[in-house]
Amino acid sequence: MTPFNVPARDQVSTSNQAIFDNLKGALGFVPNLYAAMAHSDTALGNYLQFQNGKTSLSKKEKELVNLVVSQENGCRYCQSAHTVLGKMNGFSDEQILEIRTGSASFDPKLDALARLSHEITAFRGRPSNEALSRFYAAGYTKGSLVDVVMAVADKVAMNYLHNITQIPIDFPLAPELIAAGAHV
Repeated sequence: MTPFNVPARDQVSTSNQAIFDNLKGALGFVPNLYAAMAHSDTALGNYLQFQNGKTSLSKKEKELVNLVVSQENGCRYCQSAHTVLGKMNGFSDEQILEIRTGSASFDPKLDALARLSHEITAFRGRPSNEALSRFYAAGYTKGSLVDVVMAVADKVAMNYLHNITQIPIDFPLAPELIAAGAHV
């Protein structure tokens, strides 16, 4: 396989150079997976616009979806990045590990979201009626469901890109789950 490199700023289009500059200003660095997207003249800008779009989900809820989906898709890069972001949004190490299994027993509403996110991902958009009923009973709406599907789609794209390219992980490596694949 031809290795997929992480391009430097001077190896990408002018528009992507501006995005690199913005990311470096906001984050202090350009994450490798974002940089890899800059092989395309349009993908990085399109992705960031999609990722940063308005949603009914809180930042914490989005991170929960990101963690569940990244675990289900076996993306070590996104598991690692979203472990850092999950902590920044108030989750403990123990909560993050539980979320990655597809549950959140510490909060009934987040548990319903975790279980639905897991089923949407694992069953390719065909969650059980039970998971949907729990989601709605927890206070989420039809609009929330649409926003969850969009959040899942966002993370699936990045999971697949990393799983194909195996770009080096530039975040602290997330721990492996002891019972990998043991979803509830």
